[in-house]
Amino acid sequence: MSKHESIAAAGAVYYLFGATGDLARRKLFPALFSLYKEGKLAEDFAVVGLARRPRTNDEFRADVYESINEFCRYKQGDDETWKKFADHFVYMSLDINNLDGFRELNNLTEELDARFDIPGNRLFYLALSPELFGPVSLNLRDGGLLESKGWNRLVIEKPFGYDLQSARELNEQLSHVFKEEEIFRIDHYLGKEMVQNIEVIRFANAFFEPLWNNKHIANVQITLSETVGVEERGGYYDKSGALRDMVQNHLLQMLAMIAMEPPSRLHPEDIRDEKVKVFRSLRPFANSEEVRRDVIRGQYSEGSSRDKRLNGYRQEDSVNPESKTETYFAARVFADNFRWAGVPFYIRTGKRLPVKTTEIVIEFKNVPDNILFARRHDLSPNLLVIRVNPMEGIYIKINAKKPGVDNTVQPVSMEFCQSCQVGLNTPEAYERLIYDAARGESTYFTRWDEVAQAWSFVDRIAEAWREDNESLQFYPAGSWGPEQADKLLAEDGFHWWPVNGQDEDNVIWISGSSSN
Repeated sequence: MSKHESIAAAGAVYYLFGATGDLARRKLFPALFSLYKEGKLAEDFAVVGLARRPRTNDEFRADVYESINEFCRYKQGDDETWKKFADHFVYMSLDINNLDGFRELNNLTEELDARFDIPGNRLFYLALSPELFGPVSLNLRDGGLLESKGWNRLVIEKPFGYDLQSARELNEQLSHVFKEEEIFRIDHYLGKEMVQNIEVIRFANAFFEPLWNNKHIANVQITLSETVGVEERGGYYDKSGALRDMVQNHLLQMLAMIAMEPPSRLHPEDIRDEKVKVFRSLRPFANSEEVRRDVIRGQYSEGSSRDKRLNGYRQEDSVNPESKTETYFAARVFADNFRWAGVPFYIRTGKRLPVKTTEIVIEFKNVPDNILFARRHDLSPNLLVIRVNPMEGIYIKINAKKPGVDNTVQPVSMEFCQSCQVGLNTPEAYERLIYDAARGESTYFTRWDEVAQAWSFVDRIAEAWREDNESLQFYPAGSWGPEQADKLLAEDGFHWWPVNGQDEDNVIWISGSSSN
């Protein structure tokens, strides 16, 4: 743990709206416990769980206990540690439309401030539907919860709106209560170790940054694949689809991290300024014909994986049997700026694919065809691969001489596997993001102009799809998506590179680690 990371966040009251929900159970409670175990939460804090259903404090703490034992990278440990941690948790049943309830919450907060010597800081985490963000914010203000002497911060989950218009309306509601610098919009992919590592890989290594441009890079491929279907989220997903659920946030954010210019300072606003410039440079789709040419829209049909029969999307619970919702998205995207002009960014995401992984592949341009080794051998392009999830690490693929006397050239991949080191206990994304929000560190949260630019880009695609019911392609569950996604790259002379979990033939692996 670095000196910077060991600093405890300022004392605060953490309000978890939606405290009986799945996000709190799987991510938020475990994150808070891990921060407490590592000394990043001092003793001057309190957590108020808020939801409509009734709970006693003891029942709420029992829920937290079970959550930690099931999902936390640290278990609850000795009884004394758990007791001290759990003592900071209280529960209140709250009707978010009842202003009097917020006034009662304010009274409870004053008691907690006095009990734990909290300096009036407030962090409101809204694990709620977006349509509730505005009403809750207004009631927080009118209920007196924003009048303390400390800071106020609002943390909200995606989706931030359904399109640009709804996002603007939502932002307008929030801006009546909170300043932009007080709003922390979570995209949990920005909390992942290897996404945050992109800046270091690019800007701290002299042999990458000079090559990070259209003179040396042939294409960039970003894959976010899932093996699961929609599970219990059929009702939500059928109104959202892959475009809104994954592309508008996760994929475009990773693209921006890869494509951004070096910031003038390592300051949150300077970094986010550079990301906004990338979004503004994305070539918009002018019409439905361009969308049909460069975007693949797919939906999984019946299939199989590992000898298990899988339903098609239209057979899933709460899904319209005639649904046109996409479960797969692939696109060829261009950033029309000086650094990236002409370099295609291929992005794809989908459900019911063969492998669960998130990877970024940087394919460098090959050596000229007429030099000695290229004439004698079929040289493979050099690759830099950033593995984001579930495996974390990087590998570099180069060409090297095969041992022997025949001067055969073969690809060699040198790998650094961060997540598979023995004893490594990698912090989860939500731990970093909650810790950052408590410290006011906004680098890895999305600013309003980022959100607006991303919606502006994807809205053109959604609008074209509304006019074109024939663009939906079907792919068997358990496959890699529609064949058209492969043709998209083949048109440019490229192909999708294998991701972690797929076999890659004729490659020699040299492993590395940071344990030395």
